[in-house]
Amino acid sequence: MHTLAQLRAGELSGITRLDLAEGLTEFPREIFDLADSLEVLNLSGNALSALPEDLHRLTRLRVLFCSDNRFTELPACIGQCAALTMIGFKANRIAHVPAAALPPLLRWLILTDNCIETLPSELGERPYLQKLMLAGNRLRGLPESMHNCHRLELIRIAANQFTDLPQWLLTLPSLTWLAYAGNPLETEADAAALDATPRIDWSALHLEKKLGEGASGVIHQAVWQPADQPSTPVAVKLYKGEMTSDGSPLHEMNACITAGLHSNLIRVEGRIVDHPQQTAGLVMQLIPPSFRNLASLPSLASCSRDIYPDDLRLSAAVALRIASGIASVAEHLHGHGITHGDLYGHNILWNEQGDCLLGDFGAASFHEISDSLESRALQRIEVRAFGVLLGELLARIDSGLSDELRGVLEDLERRCCQPQVLARPGFSEVVRQLESL
Repeated sequence: MHTLAQLRAGELSGITRLDLAEGLTEFPREIFDLADSLEVLNLSGNALSALPEDLHRLTRLRVLFCSDNRFTELPACIGQCAALTMIGFKANRIAHVPAAALPPLLRWLILTDNCIETLPSELGERPYLQKLMLAGNRLRGLPESMHNCHRLELIRIAANQFTDLPQWLLTLPSLTWLAYAGNPLETEADAAALDATPRIDWSALHLEKKLGEGASGVIHQAVWQPADQPSTPVAVKLYKGEMTSDGSPLHEMNACITAGLHSNLIRVEGRIVDHPQQTAGLVMQLIPPSFRNLASLPSLASCSRDIYPDDLRLSAAVALRIASGIASVAEHLHGHGITHGDLYGHNILWNEQGDCLLGDFGAASFHEISDSLESRALQRIEVRAFGVLLGELLARIDSGLSDELRGVLEDLERRCCQPQVLARPGFSEVVRQLESL
């Protein structure tokens, strides 16, 4: 994090990224002294409500973050920034998004947790739009013009006021990751599964070290001491209860429970009751330390695609075992009326033998179990996510894969990713083909 004093003293000359959070109520004009180099400007966590009309003087600016401020309107001036591709205004008070605020090269727009009821039709005229985060607003629909957004791969519309999904949305050729939980349109979670989940008293848990933290909650290693039974090492996830980019953490908890048991899912032992702050939480199976994340989150540059270690190499047997496990658990989830919504390498834990677990249900949504054009389309959108993953695994196989087998798998990847959504195979077919190999 930089300081205003450094900026005013000229100590930041030539930097490409500026991070400034000092309770600012006005845009520091000294930022324009960095116009020849500045590419990423992060003014999140201040008290700003406006940006200067001449912001376009920052001619190299590609990324602008202004989350957790006091904006009530997306500033029109940002639309004049010719190089700007990524905009983040999460957790403001934005109620109005003017068409003029959308720069021509817009690729990634984050407007999570605001007060937006409508979006301008010009959003559908941004051909590079790839990632759109709109969870936690008051939207009832999307502009019809967005059927032209053929590059859109990820969209989050959870926790809004949608009573149905736009039919054109389900036909977008590149759409891969969709989250819509917490809207009136969504099918309810399985109440019987929620009621049948064991309740674990907070007093029976002893938290140990922190294992990790995400947007929706914090995970601790813990010891569970049931009455009159041996103690058990477990993982405890305590939900933050705040709106995330994917949606509500409580929807995530319901999806984890409803998903049930599968060898490629992290087992839920029970839900926590009687927490002193009434914090919601789950007690889950503790994963051995031999498991690690397959990939890292997308970067600013990769936008919607995961980042893999440069030195990650897999044998064909391990890669196929991972692919088969993920296809199998996705088929299981769809059978329970759940789309994961975030089927990515960074949400997969794996070990050297190819055992794998799909985690993070933050973007999960419920749909009708009965077969319909809509449920089939929702499932085939997720099949595309699997196709992307399969391609990423194939790119990292360094042994044991014949030319013939590679051709078969590359053909499966193409079929999963083809632009005609309903022409893609379902996961049952994908599982059968992988098992035959």
